Amino acid sequence: MKDLSPEIFRQRLIVEGKCSHNITGDEIKEYLKKLSDLLEMSVLVEPVVHCSDKFGWAGWVHWEASGCHFYSWNKPSPFFSSDIYTCKEFDVESAVEFTKKFFEADEIVFKSV
Repeated sequence: MKDLSPEIFRQRLIVEGKCSHNITGDEIKEYLKKLSDLLEMSVLVEPVVHCSDKFGWAGWVHWEASGCHFYSWNKPSPFFSSDIYTCKEFDVESAVEFTKKFFEADEIVFKSV
């Protein structure tokens, strides 16, 4: 893919995992707050969460340097996906390890772009 704006720094990280418990809205808020601190992101809008009867919980935090979307499913088994997008460099390994520990994930995968 051609970089249409090489003068603008962008970093993306997708972290997905399976855990043994259903993730709550309060957990998502806490995760997004602590992730913001870990990555040293300036929060512009405190984390917002919503539960869809069809799909499950989702949350979002707005950073000065972009943000993070988080999604969780309870069915068919507890699963989550964290989508981090920034215009400020951050440490991928720290974000992945933090996410794994925070949700006590049994299995985790990630892709950095």
